[in-house]
Amino acid sequence: MVAQRQLPDPPARDPDRDRCGVRRGGVVLLAVVIVAVFAGSQWLKSRLDQRVPGPKQWVPGPKRSGGPVACRRIVSLAPSVTEILFQLGLGDRVVGVSRFCKYPPEARNRPRVGGLFDPNMEAILALRPDLVIMPRPRDNSAPGFNKLGLATLMVEHRDPENILESIGVIGRACGVEKTASALVDELCARCARVREKTARLPRPRVLISVSRTAGSGRLEGVYAAGNSAYFNPIIDWAGGWNVLGHTAQAYPIVSREAILKTNPEVIVDLVNVSNTPNCSVKACRRDWDQLSQVDAVAEDRVYVLTEDYAPVPGPRFILLVEKLARLLHPEVDWNKTEPRP
Repeated sequence: MVAQRQLPDPPARDPDRDRCGVRRGGVVLLAVVIVAVFAGSQWLKSRLDQRVPGPKQWVPGPKRSGGPVACRRIVSLAPSVTEILFQLGLGDRVVGVSRFCKYPPEARNRPRVGGLFDPNMEAILALRPDLVIMPRPRDNSAPGFNKLGLATLMVEHRDPENILESIGVIGRACGVEKTASALVDELCARCARVREKTARLPRPRVLISVSRTAGSGRLEGVYAAGNSAYFNPIIDWAGGWNVLGHTAQAYPIVSREAILKTNPEVIVDLVNVSNTPNCSVKACRRDWDQLSQVDAVAEDRVYVLTEDYAPVPGPRFILLVEKLARLLHPEVDWNKTEPRP
């Protein structure tokens, strides 16, 4: 285990701002965002270092040769965790992954150990891991791992801010703290750049369909991003306004009438092509034609996204932020690099 170092106190935190310096539920002033592009990531890093939990986060496990767990044989129980491990250069230490881990391609060659809610304990034990990493379940439990003597690290992946924190947590636990800090710096700088370019632009009304019965020629079983801790900040950072952000549910089922009532200007349809092999992008897009009264349909601003990173709450969330920003604001010159102040 990497020992905690003495860190300076972080600057006072504005409760109305999130980890990347973005005001929650509002538009950040352009000057603040520009500063964040060049200086904010260092401030963020100090905050992350201060808040990264130490050994108290670990479920006690067996020691190796009289010392602490070495983190040389790691089992990941979620795609988001696996993506972080590989981005931190720890792929050679990953000895097992969940059945849902498909990225990066190297992860597909690792032994499968079930899922987060139904882990195959026998398969995990056979891999002799010295660390199991998993998203924190809602009941804050690590099913059976403590009784088996397995060291377990639980991280939060409910929203982008949690993802950034977890990169620091995993980096510290596995001895790659500098690499983790550099990755967080990069992600925050890219977020700040998007915010800089969209801060003063009108915010189109956005509906994100996260799951539905696609290609049937009609809209049915549409689960949309409502009061989602993951999609709400992404829509906000990309310069949009979630038409269902005020709902009580994170992912409500929405009817045709509800879509007509909210009248989004942009519809983003996330489609898992592996689950709908007979549905082309064009066929999925045609499903929305029956709502011709909706502005997004009338203006041909329905976008079908099949990218595998879109629904995964991992470090590639930045790709969704950037992709969505380009779709919402085609008027922006996204290739132009803004001069430093």
